[in-house]
Amino acid sequence: MKSKSYLIVLSFLLFLPSCSNAQFLKKAQKSLGLSSPGFSESEAVQGIKEALVKGTGESVNFVSVVDGYFGNPEIKIPFPEDAKMVESKLRAIGMGKQVDEAILSINRAAEDAAVQAKPIFVNAITSMSISDAIGIVKGPDDAATSYLRNTTSPDLRLKFKPEIQKSLDKVQATKYWKDLITTYNKIPLVQKVNPDLAAYVTDKAIMGLFVMISKEEKKIRKDPVARTSEILKKVFGS
Repeated sequence: MKSKSYLIVLSFLLFLPSCSNAQFLKKAQKSLGLSSPGFSESEAVQGIKEALVKGTGESVNFVSVVDGYFGNPEIKIPFPEDAKMVESKLRAIGMGKQVDEAILSINRAAEDAAVQAKPIFVNAITSMSISDAIGIVKGPDDAATSYLRNTTSPDLRLKFKPEIQKSLDKVQATKYWKDLITTYNKIPLVQKVNPDLAAYVTDKAIMGLFVMISKEEKKIRKDPVARTSEILKKVFGS
């Protein structure tokens, strides 16, 4: 996957020592080789926010396509942990194909619903304070990811779960799951199970999304890319 514009500001500031915001801008200006200040603190923060909006949007785009989850081993959603015995038993009685169909369908539901994250991320980023933005720049490799996880997870869950349920129904995951669980629960002497599929897929979909955002953040901290807007060119241009 190509490098994105996400957190472009971080890529050249990692080696600057801790300093005040004014010193921060002066050192940033010097590190870019500019002879005189060409941007304000508010413009610098605007650049950070724009890079975050673009990067999170591209991460969402990456997972919200066919095989965005299913085709990525890092974030592919498996059977729920408390239903592993269900998968094992059903495969043992020749229902491996049906199990595979269920796993595919829950990943398709996550891919279908992931686009709902975009406006939630945008709201969190645009509401960010100057101190939050500077803290992200000066923070560790996962500072932006941690900030977004802490500020958006409750809203993501509220927005995702009904959309996940719709998607589960649309791709017939609910039917596949119900059929499998019904079949399993008829097996003599097994402990009956019925995990909340929508809640499980919601949590896994959100976790997978943050895995991709974290990877993007770490990559961009080490690999600066092209400045793609006027404000980014003004703040970070050579």
